[in-house]
Amino acid sequence: MEQQKLPNSTLILVFGILSIATCCCYGIIGLILGIIAIVLANKATKVYAENPEAYTGYSNVKTGKILAIIGVILSAIYIAYVIFMFVTVGYSGIMEQYQEALKQMGQQ
Repeated sequence: MEQQKLPNSTLILVFGILSIATCCCYGIIGLILGIIAIVLANKATKVYAENPEAYTGYSNVKTGKILAIIGVILSAIYIAYVIFMFVTVGYSGIMEQYQEALKQMGQQ
């Protein structure tokens, strides 16, 4: 019997990588991509568990799931940080910090 590639194994890996890469976009994009990757990885793991000899690419699924978990954690931490900043400093305080940072970058 010929082995076939696990469904969505490459997509899971790509979403796991992108969840880490986009975790600093206020955490929302990384969180969404990470959750999607975890759900797809769980489905692919169930398919692989039924008949492991029939599929290849399980290493992509495992790696993508690990990266997605890391991305979800980083995104959740960043979301908590953004909420903390809005609660403690407020929107105007955050804008002041951004303007000061832009001025400092312009002087260098």
